[in-house]
Amino acid sequence: MDAYLDIETTGLSPSCDSITVIGLYLVNGGDNKLVQLVGDDVTDGSVFNTLKGVHTIFTYNGHRFDLPFIHAHTGIDLAQKYHHRDLMNDCWNRGLYGGFKAVEQKLGINRKLKGIDGREAVRLWWKYINDYDCKALDLLLRYNAEDVINLKVLREKLAVR
Repeated sequence: MDAYLDIETTGLSPSCDSITVIGLYLVNGGDNKLVQLVGDDVTDGSVFNTLKGVHTIFTYNGHRFDLPFIHAHTGIDLAQKYHHRDLMNDCWNRGLYGGFKAVEQKLGINRKLKGIDGREAVRLWWKYINDYDCKALDLLLRYNAEDVINLKVLREKLAVR
């Protein structure tokens, strides 16, 4: 089974900021399942439980961002426990540079949610926390879901095994 992983955070520093969402798109043949761990549900146990049966984790810039954040906050070194493939490196090898959204545009990978980025994801989280705005959380979760599902699409476009 493969997992496509993307996190949302309150900022860029694993030592100062928190994980707000871990999105995981689990693919086992034709059986696909989206799991999102939110806020206090982000624990070592919930991550391990969700990844049960996974062989390979796919990310975009996960080697430098997602996995260090998860390690700092849960103590789990996912790169040590699972095979990890950072699709950003595959993009670079094909001359596709930039963030995930820029690469999606270059490859014609569609997004339903326009104008949302990491900065907006932080704002949505705080709107949920401070104002109890469930619509903000819903939008954040839809944004994260699109990220992890599009990681699978990116892998397919790149023909990465």
